[in-house]
Amino acid sequence: MKINTFVNDLRGKSVEELNEELVAAKKELFNLRFQNATNQLDNTSRIKEVRKNIARIQTLITEAKRA
Repeated sequence: MKINTFVNDLRGKSVEELNEELVAAKKELFNLRFQNATNQLDNTSRIKEVRKNIARIQTLITEAKRA
């Protein structure tokens, strides 16, 4: 259910806004990886979640460009 609301929110955004979301998600992933390498990360499942969100955003960008 949470994922559906995330995707529906993204569908309402323009390509420029999706690109901004993508950059923010990639920065978050970098920070999570850095924290994981220094043993400061408590919730390691967040890395997997952010990676999947990046893929979702990229999919929506591709769909928008094809339409």
